Amino acid sequence: MSALTVLKRRLVRNASRLDTASDPGNVARSRRANALTASAHARFLQPSLMIEIRNVTKSFGAFRVLDDCTASVAKGSVVVVCGPSGSGKSTLIRCINGLEQIDAGEVIVDGISVHAPGTDLNALRARVGMVFQSFELFPHLTVLENVDLAQMRVLHRQPRQATERSMMLLERVGLADQAKKYPSALSGGQQQRIAIARALAMDPVAMLFDEPTSALDPEMISEVLAVMTALAEEGMTMIVVTHEMAFARHVAHRMIFMDRGRIVENRETQAFFAEPQSERAREFLSKILHHDLASA
Repeated sequence: MSALTVLKRRLVRNASRLDTASDPGNVARSRRANALTASAHARFLQPSLMIEIRNVTKSFGAFRVLDDCTASVAKGSVVVVCGPSGSGKSTLIRCINGLEQIDAGEVIVDGISVHAPGTDLNALRARVGMVFQSFELFPHLTVLENVDLAQMRVLHRQPRQATERSMMLLERVGLADQAKKYPSALSGGQQQRIAIARALAMDPVAMLFDEPTSALDPEMISEVLAVMTALAEEGMTMIVVTHEMAFARHVAHRMIFMDRGRIVENRETQAFFAEPQSERAREFLSKILHHDLASA
C-alpha cells in the first residue's frame, strides 16, 4: 500500500470516527485531526530539498559577484543556470561545495550548512561531485588510477574495491577500454567523461557541472551531454552551468537566469523558454537561440 493511500484512509477514518453531531467537543478534535492529516499529506507531496541557497552574497574586493541570491533544488531534479559571462554563475555553484566562501547568507546541502564553523568541507565535497570546464585529470596517472585515487584517499576503499567501482563507472561512460591509457592519449570529450566517472566514484548525493562542454570541440560535446542526460534520467540531483540550451530544454526541470550577480528568473523550464518574464532574459535567449540555429 502506498504512503499516499495510507494518508487518504487516515483522513477518512478521522472524519468517521468522531460523531460531531452528538458531541460538540468532537468538532474541535475532528478539525485538529483532519488538519494534521492534511499537513502530513502536503509534506508527502512536496519533494524534499537537496540544496538550499539563502540570500547568498559574495564580493571580490569592491566587486559584488553574487547579490542576495536565493534558490533551491529538489532531490532528483536538474537545474540549469544560464546567463551572460560574468553574471556569477560559476561562483554560485562553487559556493555550494565550499570552494568559495560567502560574505552573507547560507548554503545547505542535504541538511548540512556548508559555511558553518566546524563543517567538514572535505567530507562534504565527497558527497557533492564537481565537474569543471577543464578536466583536472592527473597527467602522470592512467585513467583507472585517476578514478581510483580519491576513493582510496578520501573514502578509504581498498584498491581492489576502488578498481571494481572505477571499472563499472568507466563502462557506464563508455570508456572501459581506455582504462590503461594516460589522459594525453584521449580526446577532450573522453577526458571530460573520465572526470564525470571520477566524480561519480565518490557516490555523491548531487553533481555540479561548471560549463562542462565549453572547452570541447563541437563533435565532442554530444558524447558528454549524453552521459549527463543519462544521469538526469537516473534521478541524480544536478546543477549545470551551461549555454547548451537544447540540453537544458530536454533535461532541466528548472532554469535559473543570472545577470550582474543576481538571480533574475527562477522558473520551470517550459515557462522560461516560452515566455521569459524579464527583458534581460528575453534578450539573452534571442541571441543564444539564434546562435544555436545558425550553428545547426
